[in-house]
Amino acid sequence: EARLEPEPSLKVRVRADSLEVTDDMPTKDKREIEKTMHAEVIQSDKFPEIVYESTGATSTSLSDARWQINLTGNLTLRGVTRGQKIALQVTRLGDMLRANGEFSILQTDYGIKPVSVAGGTLKLKDELKFTFDIVARKQQAEE
Repeated sequence: EARLEPEPSLKVRVRADSLEVTDDMPTKDKREIEKTMHAEVIQSDKFPEIVYESTGATSTSLSDARWQINLTGNLTLRGVTRGQKIALQVTRLGDMLRANGEFSILQTDYGIKPVSVAGGTLKLKDELKFTFDIVARKQQAEE
């Protein structure tokens, strides 16, 4: 759920098993990292949903239909909730909103120990970077 008025807010629920590695690497390594990520790191079976809910926001108009929004809120990952700031750009396209941005977290903040894959030759960093591009349609009022 995304709103621009009366003040910007965002609530996003993501299926944990939908996350994927986007780094440029051999397919075999990518599959192994994704398997490890879902089984050991985010534990998709045990914690199937990742939730972000904003608690405050500031916005700057960049044009009639484009804003820079800085959100403060809470991210729940693997059953642990931590404060998380997210900066995003929002564009209104008719009855649609498009939001894109990125943010980083430290795995250790969520009780996750960085793991190694590919026989120990690849070690995941503590810092994970998330990018997103969300398109939402205006909900029509029910009569």
